Amino acid sequence: MESFILYCDESAKKGKYFSNFYGGALIKARDREEINNMLINKCECLNFFSELKWTKVTENYLEKYIEFIDLYFNLISASKIKIRIMFTQNVHKASNLNDYHEENRYFLLYYQFIKHAFGLQYIEPKEKYGFHLSALLDELPEKDDRCKEFKEYLNSLEKYPPFRRRGWQISENDVADVNSKNHIILQGLDIILGGMQFRLNDKHKEKIPGTSNRGKRTIAKEKLYKYINKRIRSIYPNFNIGISTGRPNGHTDRWHHPYRHWLFIPSEREYVIGHAKNT
Repeated sequence: MESFILYCDESAKKGKYFSNFYGGALIKARDREEINNMLINKCECLNFFSELKWTKVTENYLEKYIEFIDLYFNLISASKIKIRIMFTQNVHKASNLNDYHEENRYFLLYYQFIKHAFGLQYIEPKEKYGFHLSALLDELPEKDDRCKEFKEYLNSLEKYPPFRRRGWQISENDVADVNSKNHIILQGLDIILGGMQFRLNDKHKEKIPGTSNRGKRTIAKEKLYKYINKRIRSIYPNFNIGISTGRPNGHTDRWHHPYRHWLFIPSEREYVIGHAKNT
């Protein structure tokens, strides 16, 4: 049985134009030690001894963050790490939501992300053996009872018919929330996820209060985002970060592609004038 590890993170529940950002990094369990060693060794060479985060990017550390993310994207390009980013657009407001939907929006979207973003149902089946999935979620912010219910829903995914036909197994102990300080793969995901919500919500245009100038940290973050975008476009020329990534080869691209975005649009929705932007 082949085993996979899915690292998940979230960011920016509410943004100016785009909200509800979720990110995932999927690896084969057998590659975990190799990937960790490569990324940790790079951090040591760069004298990074604290957690890497998008919020920590500054002018002084910009080149080091670029070096780290360059290696991270080398691993993505080699399909050692698969990345998926999901978000909603504020112009598409979900309609006909009841109290349960409103109260559990965070977990309901998280569930949809894990269930669909990686196209797990399109993996090539293995007769007799099947697949095993572990999900490591960056510290969940909600109360324990909601977290427990959410994990139980994820456990039940192995009973979802398209997953069951592929032989996916997710046991009770395979879903856990973790501290990203202890997981370098999550830290790389945080940088990419942060860069996307930064650019899609026009944070690169923010000025120092009372002036017409941007701060050094904002300029540094924009440069890092541009480098991330450059690496994405080396995989997919003319990649548009604000829409769902295309599937030129059909639904199986959702599994095979090393990097994808998913603009989640509710099936029942209303269009809200005034929240649109060009991406």
